[in-house]
Amino acid sequence: MAKIKKVVVIGGGTGTYVALKGLKNYPLKLSAIVTTMDSGGSTGRLRDQLGVLPPGDLRQALVALSSSEKIWRDLFTYRFNNGDLDGHNFGNIFLSALEKITGSMDRSISLAARILDSRGEVIPVSLKKAELCVELADGKVIEGEKHIDNSKEFERRPVIKRAFLKPSVFANKKAIESIENANLVLFGPGDLYTSIIPNLIVSGIKEALKKSKSLKVFAVNLMTKYGQTTNYTAKDHIKDLEKYLGRNVLNCVIINSRVPNKDILDWYKFQNEVLVKNDIKGKRLNVLRCDLLSQVVIRRDPSDKTKRSLIRHDPKKLAKCVYSLL
Repeated sequence: MAKIKKVVVIGGGTGTYVALKGLKNYPLKLSAIVTTMDSGGSTGRLRDQLGVLPPGDLRQALVALSSSEKIWRDLFTYRFNNGDLDGHNFGNIFLSALEKITGSMDRSISLAARILDSRGEVIPVSLKKAELCVELADGKVIEGEKHIDNSKEFERRPVIKRAFLKPSVFANKKAIESIENANLVLFGPGDLYTSIIPNLIVSGIKEALKKSKSLKVFAVNLMTKYGQTTNYTAKDHIKDLEKYLGRNVLNCVIINSRVPNKDILDWYKFQNEVLVKNDIKGKRLNVLRCDLLSQVVIRRDPSDKTKRSLIRHDPKKLAKCVYSLL
């Protein structure tokens, strides 16, 4: 009988959620290495007020892998829309309470995974708290993921020169082990500087990826992200990713080939964001160009204060493309 392949997804947010939701339906041993540098919304409030690791991205990964009854998944995604808990997500509060009780986010994730019957392992990239920072081309430094991600705070902002953590933190041992034992590592999809790169600048992750003999695959975002990847092409995304990953580590790139409807593109254009252009040339990287676009247009929850994308990768299409590489 063929040995079950091990796939590691590195990222955070809705991009990792989409990837895991599709991949869990395949005969794989799945692990998600998730950023713990989020500082916005419900997650940021809980981090600042309770001193816990940011739970939001971890909670999304757990729900994505869940095979429990719908009521449990709904509970972990429920967001309060009034009172003292306005804007808070129940799953975030639950994970934070478990961390306070057990003294460990690793332990709280394990307990939540049992409730949600998760088909895979969710791993915080680090068990130590750190602030994500970026230095811009003009020398200005922005501290905090929520400030890096907030478009209202950076009209005509210079490009990001480098990303770093304050303070520097070491990787979770489980994250290192999962990378070393992987058959395939998937980066993204997700915001380059607030979902993917934060994982790569944790001490030990880059070294583990270089050491690993796994296939390294990058799922490029559908659209650019204003303030992070403004006007970036696919080649620009890869160039920035390899600043932190190292050159010749990445093997394959997956990029969407389907153009969204004009009204959706117009909405993004108003946000100063455009469709990522595929300008990858040469033979250094294997490029898979596939229709990855979901037909579902995301509607905003009034209680959710965070800006969300209108369109996303389709979980089934993305998973099929990734699995074909194995």
